[in-house]
Amino acid sequence: MLLEIFLTLALGIVVYLFLTRKKEETLPIEEGWWGKGQKPDSEEDTTVHPFKVETTEAELNDLFRRLDQARFTEPLENSCFQYGFNSVYLRKVISYWRNQFNWKKQVEVLNKFPQFKTKIEGLDVHFVHVKPPSLPEGRSAKPLLMVHGWPGSVYEFYKIIPLLTDPASHGLSDDHIFEIICPSIPGYGFSEASHKKGFNSVSAACIFYKLMLRLGFHEFYAQGGDWGWLICTNLAQIAPNHVKGLHLNMVSVTSMRFTQLLSILLGRYFPGLFGFQDEDVRRMFPFLKKGLYKILMEAGYAHIQATKPDTVGCGLNDSPVGLAAYILEKFSTWTDPEFQKLEDGGLERKYSLDDLLTNVMLYWVPGCMVSSMRFYKENIGKGFGTQKHEKLPVRVPTGVASFPNEVLHTPRSWAQQKYINIISFSFMPRGGHFAAFEEPELLAADIQQFVGRVEKEEPWSEKRK
Repeated sequence: MLLEIFLTLALGIVVYLFLTRKKEETLPIEEGWWGKGQKPDSEEDTTVHPFKVETTEAELNDLFRRLDQARFTEPLENSCFQYGFNSVYLRKVISYWRNQFNWKKQVEVLNKFPQFKTKIEGLDVHFVHVKPPSLPEGRSAKPLLMVHGWPGSVYEFYKIIPLLTDPASHGLSDDHIFEIICPSIPGYGFSEASHKKGFNSVSAACIFYKLMLRLGFHEFYAQGGDWGWLICTNLAQIAPNHVKGLHLNMVSVTSMRFTQLLSILLGRYFPGLFGFQDEDVRRMFPFLKKGLYKILMEAGYAHIQATKPDTVGCGLNDSPVGLAAYILEKFSTWTDPEFQKLEDGGLERKYSLDDLLTNVMLYWVPGCMVSSMRFYKENIGKGFGTQKHEKLPVRVPTGVASFPNEVLHTPRSWAQQKYINIISFSFMPRGGHFAAFEEPELLAADIQQFVGRVEKEEPWSEKRK
């Protein structure tokens, strides 16, 4: 009798636990409408159209007129880049832009990779889509979505794309060959900007998910830094059964637990207690200087863009000189903070002026500076830790390439609170925020090794059934 009662109770508990168990939560797929006016009753045209960047003489003449009429302010003596973009060097950049930079030639460079547009949720979404030039017999390419950030563009990926689609020709292992899809975030480059308030990283992730499905990719990898980090993270939260792996070259923590706060105080002295490695300690401490002070010094732009983006944005959209200074200052400091001590901001140590100005032109020509800045208000304006995606863990296999000059360092032990399946965390030997633009070989190699680890695990689809 007692045995029967015990077995009945045990069975009841098992059934109760099964019925009330918490399911793995995902972000809902939004069915947004970001086009002008009301959403039409007719079905959206899902055609994918070829696209090419074009330019006109009128466009160039307008730019040249504005550059010729530039008004400069003299910098403080010996101020270098510590007050922002040094106007002595800015004169050189503007002179090069006006007299030597060949936009028509750079348009040809931009068009060397196939580009397309397609309508999703009322917006014309622009993307670069590059297939491998050849594949070994019996092999297939792995689809990889790569997402840029601000103040970058799809052009950031132009040097890394050949390394991933044709690795053997560039001295890399061809164990994994990729088919690359690089979309412009709506409101950036040649992707149409939202006409309505509220378009944030989750909205962009939903659009990119629909883009990948439209292209026929039901299993794919995702990679990103800056806003690409958050968009790809949201994508993994929306479609964990479709994202095979998530590779990030920037990770940020938007909510701090008590143990993380405690690690800021004690991690320098007891690193092992908080899962810190020696490199974590070197990059993080003293935290007042390398953490708090750095945030205060570098986050002014984010506060402006998260509160009143249109005010500053309208001025930048009207002045190519102001636009170049605002954008290129980030390519200086975020590549290496020590560059602030140089009169030229160290810009030509890592990049060419042709490459830098091509990126600037992808804001100037489509006139997208204001809409790109609004993305901060939509994502940060409600405050940190208030949105659903910030509270959801990421369960897909995750790889992190941690570059030493990233604006803020996030140790693995912190990242693992959010990304609970980190299978690769690499301390990169050099490089900063714009990893694909600055160190394409290093980033490509890390993506390769990460995908190798994912592929060696159990069959991806079986693990998530």
